[in-house]
Amino acid sequence: MPDEVKSPKKKNWFARHKVLSVILFFVIFGTIGAATSSSTNPPSTSSSSPAAKTAADTTPKIGQPASDGKFQFTVNKLTCGETTIGTNPYAQVTAQGQYCRLNVTIKNTGTQSQDLSDSNQYVFAANGNKYSADSTADIYAQPDSASGTWLATINPGNSVTGDIIYDVPKGTTPTTAELHDSAFSGGVKVLLIN
Repeated sequence: MPDEVKSPKKKNWFARHKVLSVILFFVIFGTIGAATSSSTNPPSTSSSSPAAKTAADTTPKIGQPASDGKFQFTVNKLTCGETTIGTNPYAQVTAQGQYCRLNVTIKNTGTQSQDLSDSNQYVFAANGNKYSADSTADIYAQPDSASGTWLATINPGNSVTGDIIYDVPKGTTPTTAELHDSAFSGGVKVLLIN
């Protein structure tokens, strides 16, 4: 029997062209992803449209309760212009720009205790810039932890009132607050200007 010469098995095209296969994979799925995301985003509406005006009319304002999850938030006032926070000269913090104090009452309307964190609360300027709370300033502003809004556990039916401090550029006044009962909630917007 003659020796059979075995020819080496040829690899398929994808195995021979690994780099091209990877690039092709990303191009195909990138195109699908882009097509899918652009088709699911609703078109933006102009702020002058009747729907936008209606939404602004129904958005809670200072002094009006606004609910997200287990929390009912009532923004009492907003004041800006401070450059340092803290009454103790050894426990003060200085703003990069200016501090804005958002005084808010938070009530637990649920049936179980809920943790409040200032890191879940935001304000927005008219240009859309988003500002996070300054936790260090919150601590120095409210050394009495019973009334603090930095980090608190609120039992059902109870409420806390205090300031959430934001470091914003000088001359900036936040126009909207976005308040959350947790990091994973949708939040509720409150208008800070008339």
